[in-house]
Amino acid sequence: MIRAYKFLLRPTVRQAQALSEMLRDHCSLYNGALQERRDAWRHPSKSTVQYGVQSAQLKEIRAFDPERQGRWSFSSQQATLRRLDKAFAAFFRRVKAGQTPGYPRFRGVSWFDTVDFPKDGDGCR
Repeated sequence: MIRAYKFLLRPTVRQAQALSEMLRDHCSLYNGALQERRDAWRHPSKSTVQYGVQSAQLKEIRAFDPERQGRWSFSSQQATLRRLDKAFAAFFRRVKAGQTPGYPRFRGVSWFDTVDFPKDGDGCR
């Protein structure tokens, strides 16, 4: 049985700042992955980029930017990439069904308000 829990947070000023930085960095990861998918499709070869490719690039991204992307949980970043993959899967499902598709959009920091932590004990502090 899978359960979801919601906790009321009362963070200190430093904790609130760290949480907002985490949201900003995950938003940046989401938007960067979306841009990569859009650029790949607009290329004359019309190639696609899937979750597995972007997840494999995550290690390089974290090594390149240790001050921002490298300090957050690896599994939470993978969950952010899965979130984008789910948005594209829903888009293509709606296209196939003949409904109004609604292409996945870039997210502003104020619209990106959730980070998933699917795995416990992976170094998240």
